[in-house]
Amino acid sequence: MLIEMQVKFLTFDPSSNGFVVLLTDLENKHALPIWIGPFEANAIALKLKKSSSHRPLTHDLIRNLIDVLDCKISHVVVNDLKENTYYGLIYLKSQENQVAIDSRPSDAIAIALGAGAPIFVEEDVLHRTKDAVLDKEGRDPSDSLEEWLESLKPEDFEYKA
Repeated sequence: MLIEMQVKFLTFDPSSNGFVVLLTDLENKHALPIWIGPFEANAIALKLKKSSSHRPLTHDLIRNLIDVLDCKISHVVVNDLKENTYYGLIYLKSQENQVAIDSRPSDAIAIALGAGAPIFVEEDVLHRTKDAVLDKEGRDPSDSLEEWLESLKPEDFEYKA
């Protein structure tokens, strides 16, 4: 089953020296943090701020190509988790059919935000994320994630949805 999600926030995580995009469902019952690279973080940040660049960035170029081919981005899905790596799909719809294109979730999210397309996560991925691994002390990692999320202050968020 697919669960519709939204970008709750994008922030820098100093412990991993990377960026985190947090997806939450529309009722704030489920959360999915995804660590992403700086280029994807920049693309997502620009979309969240509703900013545009003077020339098309890669995610804009992809969206423009899809438009020129008379297709539409219907939705994106974070559909799998393997060895701590998330997988995504971008669904394109034309007049005749719909196709799914393999994608990194961070790219899919940036493209969805630019196209105004909904973002979904497979329910199974949310369950496997929560149950994936225990931390070094044998605790559920979602406990430390919840502690980290609760400790955040408004000034920690450079870009908010």
